[in-house]
Amino acid sequence: MRRIVVVGAGMAGLHTAESLRAEGFDGTLTLVGDEPHRPYSRPPLSKEVLTGKGGDAGLRLRADSEVDALGLDLRLGRRAERLRPAERTVELDDGTALPYDGLVVATGARARRPATGLAGVHVLRTLDDAAAVRAAFAEAGRVVVVGAGFIGSEVAASARAVGLEVTLLEAAPTPLTRVVDPRVGRTLTELHRDNGVDVRLGTGVAGFEGAGGRVERVRLSDGGAVEAPLVVAGLGVDLNTGWLAGSGVRLDPGTGAVLCDAYCATGVPDVYAAGDLADWPHPRYGGRMRLEHWTNAGEQAAAAAHNLLAGGDGRRPYTPIPYFWSDLYGMKVQLLGQAAPADTVEVVHGSTDDRKFTAFVGRGGRLVGVIGLRSTPKVMRYRGLLAEDTAWDDALAAAGVSPRP
Repeated sequence: MRRIVVVGAGMAGLHTAESLRAEGFDGTLTLVGDEPHRPYSRPPLSKEVLTGKGGDAGLRLRADSEVDALGLDLRLGRRAERLRPAERTVELDDGTALPYDGLVVATGARARRPATGLAGVHVLRTLDDAAAVRAAFAEAGRVVVVGAGFIGSEVAASARAVGLEVTLLEAAPTPLTRVVDPRVGRTLTELHRDNGVDVRLGTGVAGFEGAGGRVERVRLSDGGAVEAPLVVAGLGVDLNTGWLAGSGVRLDPGTGAVLCDAYCATGVPDVYAAGDLADWPHPRYGGRMRLEHWTNAGEQAAAAAHNLLAGGDGRRPYTPIPYFWSDLYGMKVQLLGQAAPADTVEVVHGSTDDRKFTAFVGRGGRLVGVIGLRSTPKVMRYRGLLAEDTAWDDALAAAGVSPRP
């Protein structure tokens, strides 16, 4: 294997390239990215970039010298159009056909945009998106944020930090309904409200209205409206996998995710996947999993790189302990493992009323996750319990909590 192409120049793509070099690959290594920017970190976009605090240093995944030391054939501002496995080539939007012996797909996702062409309605996924929202912050006195997921919540907190009036709209009864227990969602709601955010729960968006081609208000599903000279929508993502159609790489018909095996392999010879678009079986959680987490992008990239080079019996299954965090109003929210609305949740340290707690998440009599607010040391203390597939009662005992009858 002398030629490897990595498509996608975000965290997963860059980490794949680094891991390939660390594993000893010294052949031609091409990194393709559809943005003109060198690889950068996305978490600061909704925080430091929007508030103007911390400068640009936190955006750089690596110094230019470190990227240069990898000896990459960088193809930035270029988009993959088609994969041709029979010819072992990737076609780019400029007509270039890149030959490969091994390929890692890491093209990630793009923000789902609202159905409107009005100016002043933004999404936040890329560096250019963040720059546009930051410029709009400087001119607007208020903003309506649609969606109280992690991105929407972080945008709302950043907008308040720079003095904007903020209305946060969420169609569900609590923020993060599909991820956390309603008690945790209520705590996050109170946190927003205490910081001056007008939170509207159970409120969907019917459309956007304006004059002169610019948004002026958001029409709500209940018939009401909110004045909105600026809107930022956090409506989830669409995966950048359309270029794989017809290649033999299996895609989930609903999400468009790349369906991998336990080794991050796609089923097409020598084609692996990593990052937001990879869907693979995880034995600890009893099904398939796809993660849009910064930590996973790096860990899965390392696994895909190793398995691509090792092949055969040298491959290792990818079985991570998922980890995600978010910063809101100077408080860190963490999720270690997994959580779903139907899971059992038990606060084992602190309390939601005090906004400082650690909670266990259980499913099928096993510990599957740990959630924390302002409790980083305690959350990370229990990582070993998740790694050991611990029974629910044993997990509670380890935290000094008696199981409920």
